[in-house]
Amino acid sequence: METKVTFLGTGTSHGVPQIACLCAVCQSTDSKDKRLRSSIIIEHDGKNIIIDTGPDFRQQMLKYEVMHLDYILYTHEHKDHTAGLDDTRSFSIIESKKLPVYATTWVQENLKQSFAYIFKDIKYPGIPDVDLRTITKNESFKIGSLEFLPIEVLHYKLPVMGFRFNDFTYITDANYISNEELEKIKGSKYFVINCLRITPHLSHFNLEEALRIIDIIKPEKAFLTHISHDLGLHKYVQENLLPHNVFLAYDGLQVNW
Repeated sequence: METKVTFLGTGTSHGVPQIACLCAVCQSTDSKDKRLRSSIIIEHDGKNIIIDTGPDFRQQMLKYEVMHLDYILYTHEHKDHTAGLDDTRSFSIIESKKLPVYATTWVQENLKQSFAYIFKDIKYPGIPDVDLRTITKNESFKIGSLEFLPIEVLHYKLPVMGFRFNDFTYITDANYISNEELEKIKGSKYFVINCLRITPHLSHFNLEEALRIIDIIKPEKAFLTHISHDLGLHKYVQENLLPHNVFLAYDGLQVNW
């Protein structure tokens, strides 16, 4: 049964181009230097599963002509990963069913605070209709025939969930992965990891750190995501700074297996 992953966005919280920036990357005419906020959609057995709904969610759904949504998985509570939850109401209205949302308990509490109107006992007409489902780093869960293994990483001091499904692992917003969690990733054929920029950062892997993790995992192919304008021009970085099996992800990139 074929699985397809599409990168809906590969940018950092600012997106690329960044507002009011005149750097070469933000002024680039290369479409691969245009990055919406990070998210992927998984297509498997007729189901659409999205990891994170950032502030560009509506634009991404329209751009990639997503006509139905079956499940959402959240990595963490930061707004560049959750702000688009309100726009799922279009699917609630069209499909007339609850949308299962998988998240840790602390992410659920944040969603209830940020989108309090969604979770009130008395519902306002036309709001998203969601069904919160709890995940932990210690227990895998199945969506249809696809099994998801949560992987806990740290975003400075904030726990963030990555996910492995089959031979594909997706990690975003991390600057530390414990040896125990690295063991969950090993054996992945495809490995996605965040890479913010060249120089070190408090809460994200930089290029050197991301490549070091990739060397530990040794996937067939690795993809860098959650990229800022500070990493450099897509074409230059791809051709000059990366090993043969490591690729800069870009919006619209698809991986099939």
